[in-house]
Amino acid sequence: MQVIIVEDELAASENLAYLLKSIDETIEVEQVLESVTDAVEYFSVPYKASLIFMDIHLADGLSFEIFEKVKVSTPIIFTTAYDQYALKAFKVNSIDYLLKPIDEVELLEAIRKFKSRTPDKGIDKQQIDSLLNLIGGRGQNYRETFLVSHRDQLIPLKTDSIAYFRIDTGIVKGVTVDNQSYVMDTKLEEIEEGLDPAKFYRVNRQFIVKKDALESIKYYFNGKLIITLSPACDEKVVVSKAKATAFKNWVNT
Repeated sequence: MQVIIVEDELAASENLAYLLKSIDETIEVEQVLESVTDAVEYFSVPYKASLIFMDIHLADGLSFEIFEKVKVSTPIIFTTAYDQYALKAFKVNSIDYLLKPIDEVELLEAIRKFKSRTPDKGIDKQQIDSLLNLIGGRGQNYRETFLVSHRDQLIPLKTDSIAYFRIDTGIVKGVTVDNQSYVMDTKLEEIEEGLDPAKFYRVNRQFIVKKDALESIKYYFNGKLIITLSPACDEKVVVSKAKATAFKNWVNT
């Protein structure tokens, strides 16, 4: 299968290409396009790719502008840093998306969904207009408070007070900056949906960490990273090779 990546960040496009190859060695990246202008020019002539991965924000504008200038009938999986609450409409409209930084498991699921889908005519103008309106007026819908049980009472736990979320012996917990641990009555995936991606990062299946809680980052074997958190954690927190570049970029912003 041949794919096209529309992405203006080199590290992001290289990471996506790496993940795609690790999932399926038969996947080939036909072309990497960095701008709206490049994409319009490329899609104006015949191409072989059967799937497109497209970032929403490009160097010269929103990728939706591409569809105003040229017809793209190929299925698209958007990659974006927008929060998942605002973008649930993508799935309603049968347009998939992946939240940056891209998770390998979610990418695999998106590929499976694409392969099992019923062929259609791709994206139409009504869908694009709907998404543009959604993004234009979405606001910030990030969780500010989690209501948690503590002894015989409920406590409103401020998101800003949490250093990291973790799964400990099968139980999801939120650890605060003053090293207090609270059981969270929800899945880690659901917590991730409501967090500001500029502040919190899903480093692996067990941990979501806040940028302010990072104390140090060390190189590990096979391109992995080990991070030290504050307050200290009794478990080794490892960032995979596939996520290492995107994680460092997130820290560096």
